[in-house]
Amino acid sequence: MSDLKFFLLSDNVDTLTGMRLAGIKGVLVHERDEILAALEDACNSNEIGILLVTEVLSERVSEELKTIRLDVTKPIVTIIPDRHGERRRSDYITNYIKESIGLKI
Repeated sequence: MSDLKFFLLSDNVDTLTGMRLAGIKGVLVHERDEILAALEDACNSNEIGILLVTEVLSERVSEELKTIRLDVTKPIVTIIPDRHGERRRSDYITNYIKESIGLKI
């Protein structure tokens, strides 16, 4: 079995270019149907182990990403900020834990 690779879904050419310089392939998508098609391709690929998705795109297909995270063992989906920086609140992780398991930190 070959090594599993990273793959990026980006709405921003600068983020895509930066990741390509780091050796990570990806695609530039904007419309919801393009995003969904790219997600399907990534989930059906035997080569992609970690799928990076920019925050803006993740907001456009949040329900589909939740389903992929729950139902699919590969790829692992990771949401990343683009060149504009983090869009999530500073207490995102704390709230995520609290909502997921009811544990107050």
